[in-house]
Amino acid sequence: MRLQSLTLAAAGAALLAPTTPPPDPPDPQGGPEMQAEAGVGAADLLAKVRDCTAVSQGHYRSDSGSPATIPVCGTGDAVFWKADMDIDCDGQSTGHCNSSTDPYFSDTTAFQQSDGRYLSAEHLPYIVVPAPGGIWDYRAHGIRGGSVAAVVYGNRVQYAVVGDVGPRDIIGEASYATAKALGIPPDPRSGGTASGVTYILFKNSRVTPIEDAAAAVAAGERLAKEFVGGP
Repeated sequence: MRLQSLTLAAAGAALLAPTTPPPDPPDPQGGPEMQAEAGVGAADLLAKVRDCTAVSQGHYRSDSGSPATIPVCGTGDAVFWKADMDIDCDGQSTGHCNSSTDPYFSDTTAFQQSDGRYLSAEHLPYIVVPAPGGIWDYRAHGIRGGSVAAVVYGNRVQYAVVGDVGPRDIIGEASYATAKALGIPPDPRSGGTASGVTYILFKNSRVTPIEDAAAAVAAGERLAKEFVGGP
């Protein structure tokens, strides 16, 4: 599905000596089911991002080898794109995210928790942004690790944080927990969806600590209301 920015050699080495993953640790983030059931709906958010004013200097691919057709769009308060969703299972090794379940597994993420550990893709809803490059640099638009995102799929909205960085030319990826909460198959080998996902990132926002999923939902609900012009 996706081509990781880290070398495949490291992933291959991990696959040569698979081990049984340890039991999942208690989930301090509150689990992947931190989906907002009330507040701003998917239709309201999608209406605000119907038109695209491109802020990227070019277009991204959804997968390695696919055509480059996806721009990053911008408004005064947010940047957004419409793409597929590949599954990021990197970071902490858990029951569903480990070197046995994911051929591209990496035990690191671009950003870390408050305790110094890497993020848990299985438990924390997060999205992946492309590495800064000639197409677009997320840092120049008020986006950083912990920035709040609204991810829309069908009639569902899931609030998440920016938690990892991917290849410079590919866009459209989120954690196992994000996919599961949206009803997208989260398996890192066969899951994801080929289209229909909208990623809205709110500029100059940040959840601290980054692993606090409940705080991301609270901040996301507030920012989404402001974004669509609600009270």
